[in-house]
Amino acid sequence: MNEDTYFFDTYALFSILEKNPDYVPYLEKKVIINDFVFAEFCYNLFKDKARNAQTSIDEIKDCVVHADPEWIKEAMQFRLDWKDRNVSMADCIGYIMAKQLGIKFLTGDKEFEGMENVEFVK
Repeated sequence: MNEDTYFFDTYALFSILEKNPDYVPYLEKKVIINDFVFAEFCYNLFKDKARNAQTSIDEIKDCVVHADPEWIKEAMQFRLDWKDRNVSMADCIGYIMAKQLGIKFLTGDKEFEGMENVEFVK
């Protein structure tokens, strides 16, 4: 498992943006996101009328790795199996991508606490 690279979900990205001190150790890590997390991130920045939205987008856009269609298929089965937990499509795809890439899924979403291959930071 690569200890220097993490899949950041939207929660992790905003925790860093909001300067959550618990996320400081991850500032020097290599960040991987997918198109779906990128879309959620952009949407929330625009929705919240973030002052530095474009700067934040520019800083993260080169971290996008496209999801393999097989990973998306696996993620949608995972989401269906977890439908009672109300986990977002982006998080399901990110979680499966992290597993497939051999990296940890970084999140503070309570649904993932205690799961295999998850770095849970609140």
